Amino acid sequence: MASAIDPAIMDGYRPLLRGRRHMAVAGHYLAAQAALQILEAGGNAVDAGVAGGLVLSVVHSEYVNFAGVAPIMIYRAETRRVETISGLGTWPGAVTPDLFQREHGGEIPEGILRTVVPAAPCAWISALQRHGTISFAEAAAQAIDYADPGFVMYPFMANILAAHAADYARWPSSAEIYLPGGAPPEVGEIFVQRDLASSLRYMAEEERAAARHGRVAGLEAARDAFYRGDIAAKILRYHRENDGLMRAEDLADFRCAVEAPLHHRFMDTDVYTCGTWCQGPVLAQTLALLEPGILRTAGHNTPAYIHHITEALKLVFADRERYYGDPRFVHVPLERLLSPAHIVAQRARIPARAENAPPSEGTAPVPRDTSYICVIDKDGNAFSATPSDVSYDTPVIPGTGLCPSSRGSQSWADPAHPSSVAPGKRPRLTPNPALLIREGEFVMPFGTPGGDVQCQAMLQTLLNILLFDMNPQRAVEAPRFASYSFPNSFAPHETFPGRLNLEGRFGPGIAAELTALGHDVRLWPDWSPLAGAVCLIFQDLQRGTLAGAADPRRPAMAAGN
Repeated sequence: MASAIDPAIMDGYRPLLRGRRHMAVAGHYLAAQAALQILEAGGNAVDAGVAGGLVLSVVHSEYVNFAGVAPIMIYRAETRRVETISGLGTWPGAVTPDLFQREHGGEIPEGILRTVVPAAPCAWISALQRHGTISFAEAAAQAIDYADPGFVMYPFMANILAAHAADYARWPSSAEIYLPGGAPPEVGEIFVQRDLASSLRYMAEEERAAARHGRVAGLEAARDAFYRGDIAAKILRYHRENDGLMRAEDLADFRCAVEAPLHHRFMDTDVYTCGTWCQGPVLAQTLALLEPGILRTAGHNTPAYIHHITEALKLVFADRERYYGDPRFVHVPLERLLSPAHIVAQRARIPARAENAPPSEGTAPVPRDTSYICVIDKDGNAFSATPSDVSYDTPVIPGTGLCPSSRGSQSWADPAHPSSVAPGKRPRLTPNPALLIREGEFVMPFGTPGGDVQCQAMLQTLLNILLFDMNPQRAVEAPRFASYSFPNSFAPHETFPGRLNLEGRFGPGIAAELTALGHDVRLWPDWSPLAGAVCLIFQDLQRGTLAGAADPRRPAMAAGN
């Protein structure tokens, strides 16, 4: 594949942002700027990450909801410890395991019945309580300012809102915000979300009222404003009036889980992912199957390379489907799945050519998507988060500007499935922030939107850096591929056996060779947002420098100095 980029003078199609003090990279440029402003004012990585994440819930509210999910990974440089905050809500207590089979034909319908407890507010506040230095009001200030008086609508979001105009029109409370004047906003218009601003202001005001008892007490008051106060009352009233499942105790008793990450070694590098309440372990499992020597011999992005990685991914996604679920409810044998014996057996199952399944009809669905943010501060602390939840498959709660998490779409109606519906159980989440550490050499938080493509895009970017020594921006920009040969994580969980999508930059020759190897090849455009939008920060511990890479496939941006 020929490239128009001269590596002697260009990092990539976008410049690799370099700095030495601190850095933020986010799925939207205003979120990256917000995080940088917190860093410049003396805040740490967690302060900045939360502030940027809250901005994402405003300027990316088609894909990121303040009342949605927000899985977070935090690295403290002083203690060299990594922890995760699940940022994922549970099914209400009123749900029954057979509800959707019994009353909805085995489907989890769009609307409030797929609502799980909103976890993002708890996750952001927990991060500030445990590792931050600023108040919720300080973290939310820029998000409030972008919600009201508004921000300038940009092409990516305008396109999504237009594509889902009929979905928003189903609920008057949603249409009022996302179809102002009866139509989706156009590029260049000011987009205002006054009720969302009011919800954030209310939480900040409750925090200020309690702040005389200390910062932590103030943060707890902000949390209670959401889960026990006026916001909770509006959510509960709407569910009561519209046959929803949420009850007061579901909100009042909720706390995000704080857990140790999954740890795996690859090429002398520590790879940290979240647990099996999300798909994060797919990354670790796939790395365990891949042998660097085989991949180097195949050559970067050759048909042999793409085939080998794709077949390894198929095996790991089969494990995901068979085993992954909320580990508080199901036993997930991760130790066995990552054991040498299992890895050797799985490697032997990687075929020389793909199973020749009949080509599947239809186009793989666009995922209900997300965004991402990472930050590294002057002390080397790292923050990695993948906030999410769309606003077009469930109604806005009137008077709040919020769509409580519709992440129940990632559960299965079948009670026998490891990610089945059950009271108090978390769905199996696609968003999965990650972190790489090579002791004494580098730290790298990274992640992406993309549904089931997330781990695939993260894997390819990681290999581009570790295996082929690409600079981070070129690693992010390199052409990508993705398999869809497994059940979609989102209801109704479609499968496309053998389906392999390639960005157009690979060219017809590679597509033809992969077709000859048995893959059902379909082409994306040259630069497809469906291939993910990886953001990362590479901290070079030996040089004392930072490099921020932002994917041009979406409105991502790096900011730092």
